[in-house]
Amino acid sequence: MKHRPTQQQQPRGDQVARQQQMSGSNEFQGKPQQMGEGSYEGARDYKERTERFVKTHDVEREAEKAKPRSEEEAREMEQAEREGQSHSKGEK
Repeated sequence: MKHRPTQQQQPRGDQVARQQQMSGSNEFQGKPQQMGEGSYEGARDYKERTERFVKTHDVEREAEKAKPRSEEEAREMEQAEREGQSHSKGEK
């Protein structure tokens, strides 16, 4: 009968670091890896900043202030939006 070494249970953090290392992630080295079109860290940061903004600002008042002040300004804003969309890859 061959002696099989017992497999030791790794602490959770070590397992995650090993999986990241095996998948090519360098996050365990302190350098967050870009994932697809974004990163978990970036998404978390955006969510936190957005929630903080909504809690600390009068969003309705700021939306009212952002409205065009004249018909001419409204036309300019619409033209700028069309111009920006013409440079996009089709997302709206």
